[in-house]
Amino acid sequence: MARRLPSRARGFTLIELLIAIFILAMVAVLGWRGLDSIMRSREVLTAQLAQARGMQLAFAQMQSDCDHLAGAGAGSTLLNGRSNLQAENDRLMLVRLAASEQEPQLLQVVTYRLVAGVLMRRESSGTRDLAVLDTLWQAARNDAGNGSAEVVLMQGVASMAMRGQRALSANAAPEWITLGTGSKTDDLAGLEVSLQMPGQAASLSKVFLLGPG
Repeated sequence: MARRLPSRARGFTLIELLIAIFILAMVAVLGWRGLDSIMRSREVLTAQLAQARGMQLAFAQMQSDCDHLAGAGAGSTLLNGRSNLQAENDRLMLVRLAASEQEPQLLQVVTYRLVAGVLMRRESSGTRDLAVLDTLWQAARNDAGNGSAEVVLMQGVASMAMRGQRALSANAAPEWITLGTGSKTDDLAGLEVSLQMPGQAASLSKVFLLGPG
């Protein structure tokens, strides 16, 4: 009976190797595209979250300043006829009441301004002297810091616009006016601030009551 010789081990052919390399290359390309898409989505989401946090901070700070607006309310003589709020394109100025524990209330000039897409806030030192307040107000108008640093609230803002709500009777419909240089603001009950973000069709707005509720 003839002996059967063992068969030789069969290896991969060149065509099989090329096919395997091609498949691995396709898997690598698809995997890279998926990873790139995930990274891009993550960058967009991170930017949106940073923008949302900045807007939340900006509106929360504005809410606090409007709640403590000096001279708010009909018949107030705290500022002796001086303006407590002025709004124009990309700038908001107001006088707020500031107080420390067991200290008398002081007057501060607060400025919000939008410069090159960056929304910043600056507050002056406190004073009880109306003549000093006039100096602080004029310094804020001229963008003089008086030693106080500006705080960046958010970046990437295209524009900031403001409207005021007239103080009317309870039965009357709200009357909104666009605020600008020289606008009368001593009879306003509310302030609407709108921030326009690049690439968005609609602006993001919030309404603040002026003075303590």
